[in-house]
Amino acid sequence: MNRASKNNSNLESTTRYQTPALSELRRMVWRKGGSDSHVDQVWPNLYLGDAWAARSKNVLQELGITHILNAADGPYNINTGARYYRHLPVEYCGVQAFDDTSFDISIFFQDAADFIHKALKTGEGKVFVHCAMGLSRSAALVVAYLMIHENLTVGEALKTVESHRGICPNTGFLNQLRALDVRLNEKNVFPAQ
Repeated sequence: MNRASKNNSNLESTTRYQTPALSELRRMVWRKGGSDSHVDQVWPNLYLGDAWAARSKNVLQELGITHILNAADGPYNINTGARYYRHLPVEYCGVQAFDDTSFDISIFFQDAADFIHKALKTGEGKVFVHCAMGLSRSAALVVAYLMIHENLTVGEALKTVESHRGICPNTGFLNQLRALDVRLNEKNVFPAQ
C-alpha cells in the first residue's frame, strides 16, 4: 500500500501514517537482506551498484544501460563523467556527493529522482545508479526516487531496495530521507472531514 492509499484509508480511521523513527530506519538497513554483487536490479529497469560496475563498459552494455547516475562524481570520487562513456549510447548525470553524515544529499533528491523517472518512463530506459560501493549515496538517491515518483513511504522504499541489494545509507542520509517522507506525507494528507 503506497503513501496515497494509506492516507485515503486513514480518512476512515483515526490512525494516520507516521514516519518511522530514525532508529527504526537504521534497523531496517542493518538486517542485510539482498545481494552484495557489483550491480543489482532493485526496481524494474533500475540498477544499483558500485564503482567496479560503473567502470565496466562491458557489464553496462550487457545490461543494456541507457542512463547512468553517478552519486560520487568528481575528481576526488569516481571520476568517470560523460567523457568516460562517450562510446556508449548512454546519458550521464553526475552528483558530487560525499558519504559523510553531515553532507546534505537531499539537495539532489528531486533532480536525481527526475533523471531516473524521465529515463524509466520511456519504457526503453535502463538506469544504473552508483557510488563507490553502491551502499550509501547511490542507495539514498534510489530510495528518494521511489518515494518521490513511485509514492512509496521511506520504509517501503528501503525494504524494496534492501530486498535486492544490501544497502546502508549513513545516518545523516537516513535522517534526510526521513525528512523527505514527512514532507511527502504532509503534501498527500487530505484535510479532516
